[in-house]
This record gives sequence, structure tokens and C-alpha cells, in this order.
Amino acid sequence: MNRFGGPGGGLDLPNGGTEVFVEVMMLAVSALAQEPWEYRFAALMAAQDQNMVGRGCVGFDVDEVAWGSTAEERAAVRDFVLCVVDLAARGYRWDELGYEPPYAKGYLSRFRAMVEEFGPARDGSASARTTVLPGHDDDALAMCVRHRVLALAEWGGCCVFCTR
Repeated sequence: MNRFGGPGGGLDLPNGGTEVFVEVMMLAVSALAQEPWEYRFAALMAAQDQNMVGRGCVGFDVDEVAWGSTAEERAAVRDFVLCVVDLAARGYRWDELGYEPPYAKGYLSRFRAMVEEFGPARDGSASARTTVLPGHDDDALAMCVRHRVLALAEWGGCCVFCTR
């Protein structure tokens, strides 16, 4: 079981559900990422590839994500994550999956609600500074030419679809 924690208990997914969630999120985030933080979020999602990390060994809590230090940054980050979820929920590139993901919209809906409900710390407390996102000098991203999605360069540019 993999856990993506957040308000109201989070999102607990079996290994297959996690694979689906990560794949549909990677299709969407790869299409939308343009700013450094957005690429770092893409790296976070790519790092949830159970075939590289280990089945049942991935997940993160939304309160561990660096949402920004100002109200404007937090709003921009939240808007980006919600845009990624919304694009994924519209079935963006799902025809390329090779299967029909019957539970994906439910997973995305729950994750969207977690992001909407979450109120990042605004006072500079430890939780506001904690991050599970790769830093500027950490995980570099590569584009998987075959699948047209972002991937972690340290994994040889193998994306979540290459490692299936």
C-alpha cells in the first residue's frame, strides 16, 4: 500500500492504483511544467515510480511539499498542481496508456480535494520549510523521447512507462 497523505486522511493506493495515478499525473505534468518549481513537482511525481523505488515504498504528504513562502507563491503552486490534476482528470493522453484506468478519476478527485483542503503554514514554521521536492542541485529531469514525458535523469532518463 502506498500513501499520499493529506487533509481528511489522504489517499491510500494499492500498487496498481499507484501506478495508474503516477502515470496519468506524469502525462499531465510533463505537458504543463515550465517553471523551476513545476519541474521539481514533476520530479517528485517521477520519483513515485515503484518499478524503480520498490512496490509499496512510495508516497508523500502534501504538508511536506514546499508550497512557497509568500501568499502569491502558495497560490501559484496550488493553481499549478490543481491544473495538473484537472488535465489528468480530463483524460489527457489516456489513449496512449494501453488500458482503461477505471479508478483514476476517483484517485485524482481525492488528490484534488486534498490539495484544495490543505492550508500550508504561513508563519515560517518547520512544516512550511520541509520539502520532499528535489532541490535545485538535486534530481535533474530528462525528457523520455519515446513516451514524451519527464523522467529522472539519474535513472537514465527511463520514464514511468519505460519501467513498466
